[in-house]
Amino acid sequence: MKRLNLLFGAAALIAVSMTASPSLMAQENGNRDENGKVVRGPYETNRFGDNWFIGAGGGINSFWIEGMDAENMKIAPSVDAYFGKWFTPSVGMRAGYQGIGAEMNQDKFGYMYIHGDFLWNISNAFSGYKETRFWNFVPYLHAGYFRSFDFDNSDFTGNEIAAGAGLVHNLRLVDRLDLVIDMRATLVNGRVVNSTGLAVLPTVTMGLAVDLGWPNFLRTSTIVGAVEAAAAENMAVMETAALALEMANIALEEQNADLAAANKKLKKENATLKTQVVSTDALFNDMGPATLYFNIGESELCAKELQHLDFIATNLLTKVDKDTKIYITILGTADSTTGSMQRNEHLSKARGEYIYNLLTGKYGITPGRLVMQSEVIPHPADPAMARSVVIKF
Repeated sequence: MKRLNLLFGAAALIAVSMTASPSLMAQENGNRDENGKVVRGPYETNRFGDNWFIGAGGGINSFWIEGMDAENMKIAPSVDAYFGKWFTPSVGMRAGYQGIGAEMNQDKFGYMYIHGDFLWNISNAFSGYKETRFWNFVPYLHAGYFRSFDFDNSDFTGNEIAAGAGLVHNLRLVDRLDLVIDMRATLVNGRVVNSTGLAVLPTVTMGLAVDLGWPNFLRTSTIVGAVEAAAAENMAVMETAALALEMANIALEEQNADLAAANKKLKKENATLKTQVVSTDALFNDMGPATLYFNIGESELCAKELQHLDFIATNLLTKVDKDTKIYITILGTADSTTGSMQRNEHLSKARGEYIYNLLTGKYGITPGRLVMQSEVIPHPADPAMARSVVIKF
């Protein structure tokens, strides 16, 4: 028992002394800024597949319960296997298995302890993250399921919940490969070995751990630097674009000024035109006659020619009647190739009177503005053209 106490005491003393040593906590200066101050983050959140690790080791343990004679405590072999993940340079978790066998009061029994651990890397927490640091100290708390079972001369089994604390010494050998010294104390109810009180299982193991995925962390400052550089570049591009837009805006303002001046000129010309009196006398004097055609032997217009008359009366004759001094001549005609002269004279006059009555009665043309005429056209080149009423101005 004295040898066991000496072994555990020496291991604990070495661990505490190395953990408390500032020279070992900050062995390298890559985790300091230009002023020599330790840089502790913040760090970019890692991806799910980054910073995983898996490991295994072997060592010794001893089992002690309250009231046990120290001479009955024996050293027995123990193995560890685990896997876990670092979420930040200082905080991680792992799940593991510990077991093989233990010895107590001449009884040898088997056990297994399936546990989950909460890890705290105090080297990274206090001295800043350093990828190439040789020695990291990681205290942790653990809890899980503890089972004892028959082994050699024992005749008992038990299942309990166990918990405790430990300290990992993580020594970097090469990239992705570490030497791990794990010192753990596990507390469990003595019922697992048909006893009373509290049982303690101290364990020391040594093994290897392998880093999986991308095993490092990026400090946010490096990300910020890259973002700032990109932002500066984008700012230069935006300033160039802003200058181009400003020049285009100046050109548009000049165009707007020119358009405003042209618009002002057009408004002035339009106002001038509105004040001018337009003589419609000359306009109507220059207009050619309007002709309405009748069917042979008829003195009334067909529907098509009535629409023609409506357009002439509505758009021209009413204007003449109201705004000008132009007289309107209504000339009724007939051709001499059909019927007697007496019949043709009567027909030409009847056609003129028909148009006269429509203009005065339907369209409101002042009768004093209308001049009635009629004639029979001898030997017309086109007899159909001679069967008409011609309205002249």
